[in-house]
Amino acid sequence: MKLTRRELAAVLAPAAALAQTAASVPAADPGRELQAARDRLKSNAETLAHERIPMATEPAFQFKA
Repeated sequence: MKLTRRELAAVLAPAAALAQTAASVPAADPGRELQAARDRLKSNAETLAHERIPMATEPAFQFKA
């Protein structure tokens, strides 16, 4: 499918307008957002704690001094 620059601009214009309006709306309550993020982090940590990982599993990184 080939699009001209003008057709592409016509397709992307509504998305760009939406992004600008969403960015201009301030957050409702930073304290609530922070608590929600902490709750998600705690939930994810608990989920990961229940998973068994074999000892033979190698990490995806290396420690170098």
